[in-house]
Amino acid sequence: MNPEIIQLEHESAVRDNLQKVKNFNQTFSEDVFLTIDKQAVFQTALKRILRVKKVIGYANFNLIGFDNMLLYAHRYPKIGRFTKAELTLIDEIFFYDANKYGFHGNKVIKELTSTINKRDTIKIAGSGHYLFQGNALTKFNQLKKDVGPNLVLTSGVRSVVKQLQLFLSKLESSNSNLSLASRSLAPPGHSYHGIGDFDVGKKGFGKFNFTSKFSQTREYKRLIELKYVDLRYTQNNKVGVRYEP
Repeated sequence: MNPEIIQLEHESAVRDNLQKVKNFNQTFSEDVFLTIDKQAVFQTALKRILRVKKVIGYANFNLIGFDNMLLYAHRYPKIGRFTKAELTLIDEIFFYDANKYGFHGNKVIKELTSTINKRDTIKIAGSGHYLFQGNALTKFNQLKKDVGPNLVLTSGVRSVVKQLQLFLSKLESSNSNLSLASRSLAPPGHSYHGIGDFDVGKKGFGKFNFTSKFSQTREYKRLIELKYVDLRYTQNNKVGVRYEP
């Protein structure tokens, strides 16, 4: 193929991707949906995962591994064992090539059964979240010092299971549109929260910490001034995820 044609196709794809990121809540004709035959299994799988979360607690759920989730499901009748169909669906969602439905980020955790050692983390008081010991904790403490007491941790360490639950919940609210869900949330295995990323917000700002409104706060402006802070999903990112200040 002519190199000029390849370049034009690439530029068109980039423009298309940026347009979708800008209008992340819209549905596009190229969007990929979970097939109808998997809808019922998807619903039962999500409900079972949410029952695991209810049994072990919000904070503990951030760290739980896949095998431990299955163990809880086996031991607690109120959860119930995962069916073969549910496990097959979870496996498909985790290992599916996310590029095919529009998410172009790296897969940083490649095993569904990947675990997080709790001893490598520390729970941050008053947040319900954990941070990895070492670099992440050091940076968070530095942020608190440099930005001020109104800075809060809004999301820390997330296991594969936690990211799976978040993605499935987003998929449910997106009417089974995988592309639409991935424009707001990294698919399981693709989230850097599993290896060190964390999110911060403003105390008392609630749900607006997870929107572009946070970028209007004094805390955000101070964060941008600090040279050691990075935004994973900028306004014009090519990954395919909405702006996440």
